[in-house]
Amino acid sequence: MGFLAQDGGAVSAPGAALPRRSSAAGGSGPASQLLLALVCGGYATGAAFGWGSRELASTMGDFGLGGAAVLAALSCFWYGRTHRTRFRLAWFLFAASSAMAGLGNVVWGWYEVVLDQHVPALSAADFCFLLFAPPAIIGLLVLARRPVTRAGWVCLALDAWLTGGSLLTLSWSLALAHTAHFQGESVAHAALSLAYPLLDIALVSMVLALHFRRSTTNRSAINTAIAALALTVLCDALFTSPLLRSHYRSGQILDAGWFAGYMLMAYAPWVAREEGPVAAPRAAHPAHHPSRPIAGSLAALTPYLAAAVCTLGILYNVLDGHRVDRVVLFTGCTVVLALVVRQGIMLLDNISLTQELAQKENHFRSLVQGSSDVIMIAAPTGILRYVSPAAAGVYGREAEDLVGSELASLIHPEDLGRVVHEVRRFLAAQPAEEPTTRIECRFRSGGGEWLNVESTVNRHHGGLIFNSRDVTERVRLQAQLQHTAEHDPLTDLPNRALFTKRVQQALSGRRATDAGTAVLFIDLDGFKAVNDTVGHQAGDELLVQAARRLQDSVRAGDSTARFGGDEFAALILGDGTRDPAAREVRILEIADRLRLTLSQPYRVEGGTEVRVAASIGVAFAEPGITPGELMRNADLAMYRAKQAGKGRVELYAPQMQADVVRRTELASRLRTALHDGEFALLHQPIVDLQTGRITAVAAQPRWRSAQGILFTPAEYLRVAESDRGDECARTAELGRWTVEKAVEQAAARRRAGHAVPVHVRLSASRLLDRSLPPKHLEELLVRHGLPSGALVLELSGSDPRVPMDELERRLTALRRLGVRIALDGFGSGYAAISALRRLPIDTLKLDRGLVDGVVESARLHKITAGLLRIATDLGMQSVAEGVDVAGHVLALRAMGCTHGLGTAFAGPLDEHRLRLALDRGSYPVPASAVDGVGALPVGALPAPAGLPSASRSVTGGGAGSLAHAPLRSNNETPVPPA
Repeated sequence: MGFLAQDGGAVSAPGAALPRRSSAAGGSGPASQLLLALVCGGYATGAAFGWGSRELASTMGDFGLGGAAVLAALSCFWYGRTHRTRFRLAWFLFAASSAMAGLGNVVWGWYEVVLDQHVPALSAADFCFLLFAPPAIIGLLVLARRPVTRAGWVCLALDAWLTGGSLLTLSWSLALAHTAHFQGESVAHAALSLAYPLLDIALVSMVLALHFRRSTTNRSAINTAIAALALTVLCDALFTSPLLRSHYRSGQILDAGWFAGYMLMAYAPWVAREEGPVAAPRAAHPAHHPSRPIAGSLAALTPYLAAAVCTLGILYNVLDGHRVDRVVLFTGCTVVLALVVRQGIMLLDNISLTQELAQKENHFRSLVQGSSDVIMIAAPTGILRYVSPAAAGVYGREAEDLVGSELASLIHPEDLGRVVHEVRRFLAAQPAEEPTTRIECRFRSGGGEWLNVESTVNRHHGGLIFNSRDVTERVRLQAQLQHTAEHDPLTDLPNRALFTKRVQQALSGRRATDAGTAVLFIDLDGFKAVNDTVGHQAGDELLVQAARRLQDSVRAGDSTARFGGDEFAALILGDGTRDPAAREVRILEIADRLRLTLSQPYRVEGGTEVRVAASIGVAFAEPGITPGELMRNADLAMYRAKQAGKGRVELYAPQMQADVVRRTELASRLRTALHDGEFALLHQPIVDLQTGRITAVAAQPRWRSAQGILFTPAEYLRVAESDRGDECARTAELGRWTVEKAVEQAAARRRAGHAVPVHVRLSASRLLDRSLPPKHLEELLVRHGLPSGALVLELSGSDPRVPMDELERRLTALRRLGVRIALDGFGSGYAAISALRRLPIDTLKLDRGLVDGVVESARLHKITAGLLRIATDLGMQSVAEGVDVAGHVLALRAMGCTHGLGTAFAGPLDEHRLRLALDRGSYPVPASAVDGVGALPVGALPAPAGLPSASRSVTGGGAGSLAHAPLRSNNETPVPPA
């Protein structure tokens, strides 16, 4: 079966129509042609019947012809003036020629019709008719194709003389010889009599020469002009004949020929405007014009036909018994000599062309054989007729072995259908619109492997030319670049872009209806600690092993990905189960298996064994959900798993999105809360556990929103302490406001006689932030006049990302300013021990978790006692947070704790109540335990003198009796404590 064959034949485009030439001129329509035929036919009919009278015949024969000639002159002149074409000069010359003919006819009519006398032998009309031919001859030369070589110009002149000489010989033998033997006529009259036929012969010669050398542009108009001049010259030749001239009268049938010639010349420029780019492609394909070979043959035979006509003229004189005229003999000799010269020029030109063709063929052969591309010529049946030698280096097969084989046998079967379709489409297209096409497919090499080949295809005598090159390396590089763009460079898992594309395919492809498709987001808990302790190289090895475990734990049709850092994802396709509970159980089992697999110990660089946990969020694909929404849901579920304790699996619930919306709204309101004055600063007294004296106060900000909602610190600080950039800025602004407000109010209390230090809590990361430079704190203390020791910064947070060296330098600089440092939350993490070892700490503040169960738990009692001994041995003060019952006071005091704060004394107080408490100076403390340690109820601690008493709730965690007193001053801050 042939490569290009279809139904036993070659694929071609016989029915593909080339673009038709559009005619833009209105004069080339059938209506104008019919009108022209009617006018010429009417004139011919009138001339045939003599026009009915001699006067009318003379008028129509003279002024009618003059009017037609003038109309032709005006038509050609107007066309040349309004259309800027390359042949404008030719139409102007034709206009001049027609004007001379019209003027001659008008002069002729002046004598015959107006003056009613015979036209003189020599008149102005004769000179006008004589000037008709020269402009027409020059115009025909303008229309002819100009030769490009000097030999071409010589051949054109010789062809013109061959034609003209043969016609002169024939005409002289038939009629001109009789005209030349004038008797009693003047020389001017004889010369004028010979000038008419000689110019007509020259014009006929140009017409014949131009017929085979005319330009391809605006062919219809040129043909019409040639026909008009040929008809005019024919009528002139008949008029020159002595037989007709002696009996000629104006208005006879001969005038109908001149009239038709003039009317054709008037019609010629409007036949069709010059074709634009549409005509050029038609001229480029001679196969679509069957008349071209015939025209070319006639053009080649023209010199020989002219010589034959000349020979016939001489033979006529010889056979008729006449003596050979010297003019005929001279003309015949020059014609023969011109023919010989022309043949010599053509022979030399053919030799030159043959040498040039051989040189070009050798040049082409060298290019083809030396090209690195493989050039193949395929017949319409798909059989290879030629293969360049480059095939040995590209395909690994000799060119001779490929010649005669089918092209289809070399193409990969998977690519064959696409290649055949492209070839058929290319052959059916118009060559002018699509001269070439490009095909890329796989070719079989000599070693049996498949090579990626790119081919440029061109048409060639019904077949095809393939210019092919090996692009296998380029295809491999493109595939590698595509793989790199869609895969993680460390683990070689798909990245976020490719994973999103696969989720899109799962939601919109043929498996979109499979219920149970889910996305899992996975985060490795504790991975950062591996990087910090073992090193980043070990962290990379852990990620590679985790990726391998993840990929081995899913099915072949499922997908895995790494998004960056320690975040992974998995796409689990549904199995068609319709029961939601069963789907959920199946996916949760897969997720829990992944969690256990990823939580197994990893052996990394140097044989070190490390452990991480996996927090996994699961989201199911619901109808109408987008890939972005599905992945967002899985991300939310994963963060919920981390917040719930890490190392667990969480299933997405719509409430998670609602929580995100709520936090977003809260963060948005927090942005303007400080500027709108919605924050207030409360203070909680810090009491000496031995004496009950208030030794310091702890500043605590509170936020009451414009809607009247009171937010506890746990709510808005969780939003403010996010790691996102805009919320970090709000955290910095809140911390700065807290420090400035606390110092300002401490200075005001000091001026009022209450010189107690103020504790302000700041995280270690916030202390190093640029928003709170050391100079700012120094200027703040100087501006408000606070002495050394009046400000205590409670260092909170155990972020391992905080550089310990920089933090140590910063705290040392603050201590030189007189700022004391307290370590907040001592006992709540390993970072507290590291900070205690390196940082300049003055006070240890026990975490609430060490105080809550110190009375009931003997184990916790021992831990808390040990930490307090450390503080005592280091010479530091200790402050216990969360002292809410009298048992806490007794137990902590017995362990050596020096200070405490909590609802056992007072909750956070506004400024008015705080000053009342400072006026009293102390709170009563229990002297000893009643019925054992911790048995003394909270109510046993009376309120300070002068303040109302109220019950206190341990579980409420709220304000104390002072915070909820039923009476308050008009000067109290309107923000209640939490």
